Amino acid sequence: MSRAYSDIAFTAAVRAVQSRMGSRSVYAPLDRSNDRRDTLTADEADFIHERDGFYQATVGESGWPYVQYRGGPAGFLKVLDPKTIGYADFRGNVQYISVGNLQGNDRVSIILMDYANQRRLKILGRVRIVDVDDDPTLIGRLVMPGYSARVERAMVITVEGYDWNCPQHITPRFTQVEIEKEIAPLRDEIERLKIAVASDGTTARANSLGEGPLRLRVTGLRQLTPRVRAYELRTDDGSVLPAVAAGAHIDVPVRLADGRATTRRYSISSDPGSRDMYEIAVLRDETGGGGSVSVHVDLQLGMTLNCGMPGNDFPLHDDERPAILIAGGIGITPIKAMALQLKRAGRAVSLHYAVRSRDQAPFLPLLEHVLGSDITVYPADEAQRICPRDVVLAAQANTVFYVCGPERLIEAFRTTAKEAGISEEQVLYERFVTSH
Repeated sequence: MSRAYSDIAFTAAVRAVQSRMGSRSVYAPLDRSNDRRDTLTADEADFIHERDGFYQATVGESGWPYVQYRGGPAGFLKVLDPKTIGYADFRGNVQYISVGNLQGNDRVSIILMDYANQRRLKILGRVRIVDVDDDPTLIGRLVMPGYSARVERAMVITVEGYDWNCPQHITPRFTQVEIEKEIAPLRDEIERLKIAVASDGTTARANSLGEGPLRLRVTGLRQLTPRVRAYELRTDDGSVLPAVAAGAHIDVPVRLADGRATTRRYSISSDPGSRDMYEIAVLRDETGGGGSVSVHVDLQLGMTLNCGMPGNDFPLHDDERPAILIAGGIGITPIKAMALQLKRAGRAVSLHYAVRSRDQAPFLPLLEHVLGSDITVYPADEAQRICPRDVVLAAQANTVFYVCGPERLIEAFRTTAKEAGISEEQVLYERFVTSH
């Protein structure tokens, strides 16, 4: 254990309890140790770099502690030097409890977890808050390339002490990335066995679908909801993808259960600013003609898809008029890309998202993180329904509306806008149909 950590954490009251419970003798040698362990080594730096989240505790004026989970891409908490760590503080639910607490008490306690390997690192430190405009160089060191969340400030933490916990009582848990890494050899073995037993070439065909000009490989899968799965598609040779704008789509080859080869059109939901990956999200519809089911069953990591070139029948306007985005269910796929593009450009945007329930709402955590107070969610299981009249009448006269979802949602907004005297050119829409 760390002497610096114990000097802070082992108060007189704590030491009294240790004495009463018989553990004081175990920790007493720390009082005489010359190894304070208040300076991070390469082991701590590597551990911190691999984490994609941590728990952070601050204390407010009421004396109550507040624990918050901070998440982001792996490595977003950075070791700036052996005594300093820091992270870009992304815009969240705009409660600002941690930020407010740190105005009066700069102390912070952080716990970083590696559930898979049952490891835990605790850090005690003092926080310096740096606004985004005050130190652009520092902000540049902390931002994560390709991560579209809005940075509001930097949190710079001077390490006062740290401690590694024993693995006792840490229940192993695994992220999707960790699971995929472990099962990748099994997938490879399955494919080798398929090829070994196939005599008519059907396996080889299944691993490379379509005849389109754009050769892509499935490089990532994410189960967004029980019925919606996201697929990451990259070029087969790692080259840059054709540029797209929000609202774009791509034709993806699928093989139906009866053996017929066809294509299905899916919106590109990834950030249009990225040129290394397209993301599509597919709702599995058991009542359809089999297209979405085939995607869920057949599209596997490593599969090659010869797709059509991207197109765009649902583009954003390119002037400064405000935008209101309306999505119903899986209609969020093009709307998500629009929200990311508009936010990155600093343009006025709000999103109204109608869903069956929050746990069946694709991309909801990300959109709430990026949009903050600019998103309104309408979960049907909470008896909340979107009211087109309220949305339209509250908008500025020059607002452009983008609607994607079921036919009844689109028609409700078109009718309401017409009744309110809004021109047809200001209400753009894209119908989605389940994959038949």
